[in-house]
Amino acid sequence: MFDLSGKAALVTGASGGIGAAIARALHGAGAKVVLSGTRVDALESLRGALGERAFAVAADLSLADSGEKLIKDAEQVAGSVDILVNNAGLTRDQLLLRMKDEDWAKVIDVDLTAGFRLARAAIRGMMRRRWGRIVAITSVVGATGNPGQTNYAAAKAGMVGFSKALAGEVASRGITVNCVAPGFIATALTDALSPEQKERIAASIPMARIGTPDEVAACVLFLASDEARYVTGHCLHVNGGLAMF
Repeated sequence: MFDLSGKAALVTGASGGIGAAIARALHGAGAKVVLSGTRVDALESLRGALGERAFAVAADLSLADSGEKLIKDAEQVAGSVDILVNNAGLTRDQLLLRMKDEDWAKVIDVDLTAGFRLARAAIRGMMRRRWGRIVAITSVVGATGNPGQTNYAAAKAGMVGFSKALAGEVASRGITVNCVAPGFIATALTDALSPEQKERIAASIPMARIGTPDEVAACVLFLASDEARYVTGHCLHVNGGLAMF
């Protein structure tokens, strides 16, 4: 089950906790994995830990030409991009009345537009091979909203709509397009919280705990596999019951 031998995956944002977990899961299932992000040291460390079938390619996805170039670079080192995981993202939180144009634009560029550019470049090869998987990491706030995160919520909601539309365009070519929407997950961001803050967050979740990156990665692995070949245009929420859809 979940054998990705012979497939090549590109994981953006692989220098972060969720991205690294996704990369490990796909690599563990036999895929070649191209690790991308802006923190070169973290990428190289993960590449070294994974060993064979792992490659590191740095990229700044806020740049307009970065998507096309990253796909070409990934294809050069791994031979193809059969699986694209759009995980890269950032936040620039602020109440709308105080939000600067550049903070809105930066989040939209990295969290939404970069995913569009990467998918547009990657589906060319996927269509030729008549097989492909595109998985976008969105967020529960893309469905629920969150005060102080209008830019982030808009980008994540946009990625869900984008993925559903694209899924309809490429389904006949053997390509699936899905989303995974995490809730509160244990990452560097939550590590910075105090024990009291973590307790309050856990108390708001029906499962009474914060999730782990591996639990997100397991869902991505399924959607990337051949077992999920009849699943497309779907958003899989991983939030411990925090929001039920």
